Amino acid sequence: MEASLIGKEGNKITFTIAFSAEEWENALIEAYKKNKGEFRIDGFRPGKAPRKIIERHYGEHIFDQEALEGLLQAHYPEALQALDIDPIDRPEADVPELPHGDGFTVRFAVEVAPEVEVKGYEGIVITEIEYGVTDADVDKQLEQAQSRGARFVDKGEGGVVADGDLVNIDYAGTLGGVAFEGGTAEGQSLKIGSGAFIPGFEEQLVGKKAGEELDVNVTFPEEYHAEELAGKAAVFHVKVNEVKAEEKPELNDEFAQDISEFDTLDELKADIKKNLEEQAGQRAEAEMKDQVLGKIYEANEVEVPDVMVEDRVDEMVREFGQNMKQQGIALEQFFQISGQQPEALRERMKDDAYRQVKMRLLIAGIARQEGFSASDEEVEGELGKMAEMYGMEPEGLRDMLGDYQVRLLREDIKNRKAVDYVYENAVATPAPAQEEAQS
Repeated sequence: MEASLIGKEGNKITFTIAFSAEEWENALIEAYKKNKGEFRIDGFRPGKAPRKIIERHYGEHIFDQEALEGLLQAHYPEALQALDIDPIDRPEADVPELPHGDGFTVRFAVEVAPEVEVKGYEGIVITEIEYGVTDADVDKQLEQAQSRGARFVDKGEGGVVADGDLVNIDYAGTLGGVAFEGGTAEGQSLKIGSGAFIPGFEEQLVGKKAGEELDVNVTFPEEYHAEELAGKAAVFHVKVNEVKAEEKPELNDEFAQDISEFDTLDELKADIKKNLEEQAGQRAEAEMKDQVLGKIYEANEVEVPDVMVEDRVDEMVREFGQNMKQQGIALEQFFQISGQQPEALRERMKDDAYRQVKMRLLIAGIARQEGFSASDEEVEGELGKMAEMYGMEPEGLRDMLGDYQVRLLREDIKNRKAVDYVYENAVATPAPAQEEAQS
């Protein structure tokens, strides 16, 4: 296989792939092996008829189409890689009449992403953002760590329900005195204050005792997932079986030693504050970069190919489906539950898809205009980080990703350099509130 670039006109690139006579013959042999069992010829058991006999009975070009598809499927991606072409749509292929015993050349025309000339991306004025970290922020992190290490202690018979307690209850719900599906349970655990139940339910348990029974009056939200219950008033007869109080570990040096590598609580606090400050700095930088990119987006007009938008919508739908699956809901079930049509979901995603594609084209344009590149060492460094994250060897990860994904990784490195460049060349001015404080 030999790939040759012919030229580019607008966003369309023309190239050829030349196949030798030997490659064509090997493709025909593979097509014969794959399909020989489908032919029935007198005197031969299924799959045992020689290729020439099959061609004589069914036509000498019987395997041509299968062979051609096999060749293109194997070598078209190689040609794109060799010529550094990244198409955004299916190719137009000009296939000659396929002769036996000779090589042949296929001509392709593919559309690629437009090369955008970006203007006004240096010296952009943005508002400075700074997030401080207070002692209260550190205390909140410690409280969360306390909660993770907490245990619940039975308050015993007559124990009174308080906010934060874990209760075990039986309940039976009715609408107008009639029980409804899903409204009854026994031995249900509920943390008071969690908001896990219908609004108003948990609050009515506060002050009750273990062993006590009561009626809880609530109204289902108007947006409740079960339409037959939405907005309806219900009564739940509840029995409080058990009440447990949350018992948190004491905040001291021993606590710090149990949950970290530090010997004292003060050392743990200092480390928490350091991490929070790093996170705050990263958040502020990300938001300021968004400001820069937003101004570049508004300042530049781009003809975004429809096919790129549709491809991004396809990706977003797949991502949405994966998120639903993680919640235990298949995409088809989501459409049934929500009553939303697939096309409506796609239409809702189109504006975001357009913005993302346009921004990607602008960033790629800046990377090209500034001559940014990604060295092999940088690519290997990224692969090393990813491999460590997934517990793999870098070479194994590279093999799993394949050449195309590694190529995308290289593009991503160049694009990140472009984003860093425009951010570093931006002019940050204090926020109005900060200016007032200084005056």
